[in-house]
Amino acid sequence: MTKDLPILIAGGGIGGLAAAIGLAQKGIATLVLEKAHQLGEIGAGIQLGPNAFHAFDYLGVGDAARSLAVYIDNLRLMDAISGSEITRIPLDEAFRTRFRNPYAVIHRGDLHAAFLHACEAHPLVNLRTSAEVVDYDQDTTSVTATLASGERLRGAALIGADGLWSKVRQKLVGDGAPRVSGHTTYRSVIPTDDMPEDLRWNAATLWAGPKCHIVHYPLKGWKMFNLVVTYHNDAPSPEAAVPVDHDEVRTGFAHVAPVARQIIDRGQNWKRWVLCDRDPVTNWIDGRVVLLGDAAHPMLQYFAQGACMAMEDAVALAHCLDHHAGLDAAFAEYQRLRALRTARVQLQSREIGQHVYHPAGAHAALRNAVMSSKTPENWYDIVDWLYGSTGLEGAVSAESHAA
Repeated sequence: MTKDLPILIAGGGIGGLAAAIGLAQKGIATLVLEKAHQLGEIGAGIQLGPNAFHAFDYLGVGDAARSLAVYIDNLRLMDAISGSEITRIPLDEAFRTRFRNPYAVIHRGDLHAAFLHACEAHPLVNLRTSAEVVDYDQDTTSVTATLASGERLRGAALIGADGLWSKVRQKLVGDGAPRVSGHTTYRSVIPTDDMPEDLRWNAATLWAGPKCHIVHYPLKGWKMFNLVVTYHNDAPSPEAAVPVDHDEVRTGFAHVAPVARQIIDRGQNWKRWVLCDRDPVTNWIDGRVVLLGDAAHPMLQYFAQGACMAMEDAVALAHCLDHHAGLDAAFAEYQRLRALRTARVQLQSREIGQHVYHPAGAHAALRNAVMSSKTPENWYDIVDWLYGSTGLEGAVSAESHAA
């Protein structure tokens, strides 16, 4: 690489900042270009599998992330029609021993802040806001990014970490607009005292119902609960963070048990997202340009792995640039490690939404029978390929102790 030029990173979200600090720790300078006027994250809670903690430690933010997370006791799957529990996965010492890290939840803004503070403190990371990358061109030694303002910036390479609507992906892949799922998600955060007392569980809880589901878990040291509810309404176009009233949210849940429906009544300041993803692609590289995070593999929320996959990308990219002298070899190895693993998560996220979160009738009864029959050890075996990975093993490895 050209040693006197930084690597440009389009996008200052979790993935972009994780890439920046990962590269900085390998002695590689970066310039992060964020289109917003200030660096921050919208949304509320996210779930962190053990693979996220592997990434935190590799990227040097393990202590900060651990101090902000809430460590839950179980993953609970409830039947939203009957109100009864289908199964639970304990996240106890046996789980932590198996995967060498815990399962937790965290406020998205807190996680972003942990990466931001690490980047601000590192001399090899520079951050710019109001700097949207809209195009790029390159030669044999560098990449030039064009900003929305018309300014042009030169770097040794360009990482497209600019999310679902990535302009870098638009040029590199050219696959048009995202795929609209027709599923609409509503998010709220409420004080713990407003959560029904009998549902204040130390768990990431999913109430699964016909074409709808409800998720809740505690955040910020149990000061609040995160509420995420989704139903199929055939929404025709993408939306993000649109304020809505209670009546709209209630519409998709009139058919669920009162014990589940009461959660929605406690929500405040609901905002609406229409869920989108893209079909996986096998090429993320154009010369000195490469994709990362949602720009590479946007996925539905049903595996709770979007942020985790972006952080794994950052780990793999830093590792590959550190272990290969040439950019071509480093990018090729990064893509080999990441493209099929993330494609697996993208595609399985769709299937989990259909077969676990939203089935009805006999389909739901079959789900209940199959999932209730599994032991904790069965579940650990099923998710070993995902939670046991450091992000450096590719799509199918079940090895939990890779370096």
